[in-house]
Amino acid sequence: MKKSLTFNKIIMYVILIFLSGLFLLPLVWMVSTSLKYPPQIHTYPPTWIPNPIAWSNYPNAVKYMPFLRYIRNTLYYCVFTVIGVTLSSTLVAYSLSRLNWPGKNILFIITLAVMMLPGQVTVIPIYIFFHRLGWINTYKPLIIPTFFGNAFYIFLLRQFLMTIPKELSDAAYVDGASEIQILIHIISPLVKPAILVVILFQFLGAWKDFFGPLIYLSTEELYPISLGLQNYLSAHGHPEWGFMMAAAVLTTLPIIVLFFFTQRQFIEGITLTGLKM
Repeated sequence: MKKSLTFNKIIMYVILIFLSGLFLLPLVWMVSTSLKYPPQIHTYPPTWIPNPIAWSNYPNAVKYMPFLRYIRNTLYYCVFTVIGVTLSSTLVAYSLSRLNWPGKNILFIITLAVMMLPGQVTVIPIYIFFHRLGWINTYKPLIIPTFFGNAFYIFLLRQFLMTIPKELSDAAYVDGASEIQILIHIISPLVKPAILVVILFQFLGAWKDFFGPLIYLSTEELYPISLGLQNYLSAHGHPEWGFMMAAAVLTTLPIIVLFFFTQRQFIEGITLTGLKM
């Protein structure tokens, strides 16, 4: 029996390692191409290990395009959307999970229904609405809606808040604490893993968002990194692929670093948010 279990584990690990390798292949090829000189990039059969290594591709990539401006625009977009969606979703989730008021269950069902509506269905009417407000070619259509909550994040936080005993709130009521004080000083520290998950999801979503900036931004000076790379790729008939791959590596690196530093809280938040309905 022990030999059989050990053999099954070995098979499982081999399969997982193989699948992980398949997922890593594009990343490895991107890093490899970013370190090649142009003649090495187009050779056949392709070479995985560049020789010699073109370390100069990275500083040249920053000079090849307004890379720093794209990063600054992306950080501006990410930071403000993270602040907006975290504050609004936390307040709504707290109201739906900890407070008693008429119709909250109906509103929660409507919130879940919003998650089932594809975003592509509402693109045209929302664009017309923002166009009439004069917000096109600004970051307002991308940032301001996040201050009105996100259905998925509201659901995620509500599930986590449902696991916290209400006796903690009752004890705070006895001491004269208000709802805002309870949320800030008692509930927020307890839901920190779920809030970190929301921050991570929103930051990653905004960092790699291509469709939103493509719809609402038309000035190249406002482009985030995702749209900026595509703009330079399409604007140059024969782009410097080594520079482009180096820029792509620099764009991906912050996401990888962020995930490795927050993976424990990320897994904990995802695990605990589904314990109670």
